[in-house]
Amino acid sequence: MWYIWLIAAGIFFIVEIITVGFLVFWLGVSALLAMVVSLFTDNLFIQTLVFVISSCILIPLTKPLVNKFISKDDDVKTNAFSLINKVGIVTMDILPNSIGQVKVNGELWSAQSDTDIELKIGQKVKILKIDGVKLLVAPVNSSLLH
Repeated sequence: MWYIWLIAAGIFFIVEIITVGFLVFWLGVSALLAMVVSLFTDNLFIQTLVFVISSCILIPLTKPLVNKFISKDDDVKTNAFSLINKVGIVTMDILPNSIGQVKVNGELWSAQSDTDIELKIGQKVKILKIDGVKLLVAPVNSSLLH
């Protein structure tokens, strides 16, 4: 019966590699423990009991330990949202209540002033937020910046 536990452990480890949730791994370890027990007894009930009990112990006890070492930063800014608080250069005048253009990180973006101040070509601006597909900007020397 030991070979069935070994196959089960292998399947659990393969599933763990595919899912990388670090949960199925402990089922594989429990299957290996049940395999060791199967070398000493042929009683399937005892083997299954070892598997279930070791799974129930390993998962809750080791999950907090694993969470300490695995960083779960849900606030990672990606794509357009990574532009917020960066500085760009005006490439097309931005008049009050009008859309102009700003270059940030080598990319051109539609932009609108967050103030009633006219922004001229070459002026540095800070990206305050994103509204749809355009950036809301303010001049770098503005007292409105946070």
